[in-house]
Amino acid sequence: MGKRIVLFNDLPGYGKVALAAMVPLLSRMGHFPYQVPTAVVSNTLDFGKFRIQDMTDYMRDTIKVWDELGFDPDCICTGFVLSEEEVELIGDYIRSRKPRTSESDRLVMVDPIMADGGKLYNGIGMERVAAMQKLVSYSDVMVPNMTEAGFLTGICPGREQASAAELQELVDGLHKLSGKSVVITSAQDSETGEHLVCGYDHKMDQYFRAPFTFLPVRVAGTGDIFYTVMTGKLLNGENLETAVREAVRVLTALIRENQDHLDEYKGILVERYWELLEEEN
Repeated sequence: MGKRIVLFNDLPGYGKVALAAMVPLLSRMGHFPYQVPTAVVSNTLDFGKFRIQDMTDYMRDTIKVWDELGFDPDCICTGFVLSEEEVELIGDYIRSRKPRTSESDRLVMVDPIMADGGKLYNGIGMERVAAMQKLVSYSDVMVPNMTEAGFLTGICPGREQASAAELQELVDGLHKLSGKSVVITSAQDSETGEHLVCGYDHKMDQYFRAPFTFLPVRVAGTGDIFYTVMTGKLLNGENLETAVREAVRVLTALIRENQDHLDEYKGILVERYWELLEEEN
């Protein structure tokens, strides 16, 4: 049986990113995604010119209507948020639905989108960092990149590389925020040069590292694809490390398949590559 998933993320008019990438992927994996756009965006922000519509009031009204209708999701996923007010609204929604009768009954995934390349995104300040620290505390699995992990913990701030010991310290610092599982994407071991996803599975009480081949291309939406495939695999019963490795495999294959004709602003047309989701290792 597919799971009912509430997605808090932005909705692009132009570009295969965020909800435009997540909904078809999760549907193909057998789940039922329901969308609460945090913002409607004319196009991916890389173009340098865009229009963003704040959807805070719509979010609040939608949540109220869904509560009245008794909608009860199996999974809550958070992505891009426009303001601290939206972070608080999503946090309240999560708290009102946790826990069910057992920990496995509802999965809360938080991608604290706010920084990359060693710095916060334009227009985002330390108030957002504080808000995200609170939001990740409600997660079953948090999925920051290396830069976001540094801001959330104060460990290795502004760095894109760290030693194995520092990476474990970073994972432990994140784990303390939620007491649950952690996945750090796009990390690099400064001692070996290895690119990897690393983390901690609180259910199995074990650390893991999932190396990947770094492909020197840039394309919008790759983080959304990784996050979505990992979430879908978890909901299909895989453990966290297996879900991470599957997400790495799918994303690597998609980039390789498209690397000669990638448009870095538009993203990847995921619907063309369903077979990659279904291949076995």
